[in-house]
Amino acid sequence: MLRRVLERLSLTDIFMWLTGGAVVAVIVVGSAATLSMGKYSGRHWFDFIIFGLAQGSIYGLIALGYTMVYGILRMINFAHSEVFMSGPFTACYVAMALSQSGFLESQPILSLAIIFMVAMAVSTVIAVLLERIAYRPLRAAPRLVPLITAIGASFFLQYTFRGLYGSGFQAYPDIRMLQGAWLLGPLRVLKIQAVVILAAALLMAGLYLFVQRTRIGKAIRAVSEDKEIAALMGIDVDGMIVRTFVIGGMSAGAAGVLYALMYRQVHFFMGFIPGIKAFTAAVLGGIGNIPGAMLGGVFLGLFESLGPNLFLDGLGVPSPNQLKDAIAFIMLVLVLIFRPTGILGERLAEKKA
Repeated sequence: MLRRVLERLSLTDIFMWLTGGAVVAVIVVGSAATLSMGKYSGRHWFDFIIFGLAQGSIYGLIALGYTMVYGILRMINFAHSEVFMSGPFTACYVAMALSQSGFLESQPILSLAIIFMVAMAVSTVIAVLLERIAYRPLRAAPRLVPLITAIGASFFLQYTFRGLYGSGFQAYPDIRMLQGAWLLGPLRVLKIQAVVILAAALLMAGLYLFVQRTRIGKAIRAVSEDKEIAALMGIDVDGMIVRTFVIGGMSAGAAGVLYALMYRQVHFFMGFIPGIKAFTAAVLGGIGNIPGAMLGGVFLGLFESLGPNLFLDGLGVPSPNQLKDAIAFIMLVLVLIFRPTGILGERLAEKKA
């Protein structure tokens, strides 16, 4: 039996498994060393977890756009990071106008609602224009063509917004009701992090229920399974694809505002790193799987927040937090080695693969 297994393994498989095993060994040894040092208290670990949940919730919202577009078109929309950028960057000027007029101070909840609506509307318009202008004419083209188009559209949007709004950083105004923290006994939770986690959870739950329980959601899932059969059943395939981009744009715009409120600044290049992380989250969860994208985002955020201090501090690495991006992508490599289809992903049929 062992001989048969060894015969099936190639040198590449053996190398990848050895690499994965070495990384797991470093994680176990580093974690044991860090915990034995006692450098971090329970309050520190709680702070890491809360920050990871907030950051991962944002990744999950962005990842929904990637995974839904892949699920229905079998393409990676690399311009989705600019859809994420466009909404909060535009809404920043609305937020500054509301702050200067005093309306933000007197009506913070209504002001936040306006900021969210502006950001979601702009991101949705950009997403729909991408589908109509860049992707729909290439729907029957070889897969490499839409991929190159998506990369080109990403650069086009980046530098368009740079030309419109400038290349500098813009700061979101202070919102007094989101400042400070809530105390949970000896533990402290920043208000903005709690709001981000709660808002992202509600948005993701609402989207999941929409896709699973409504007629439009069922039609989108039918188109995702087989466009030709769905069209024969009377479903408007183009309409469902547009609705998918609308949903992805709205979730990206909302995620962008939550990101801007947490990090307090926006710029034309702000979508690149979160977009790559969100794509990683979608792959981790199982590309094309909506609950997987949510889970992958939260998992990635926690791993990125806890990992540097937990895995590397005990090994004597001087600046472990500088390696958080490397740790996030190492986790992606591990998942792809041990479960190539992602956490909740299923093996695709040959026709879809």
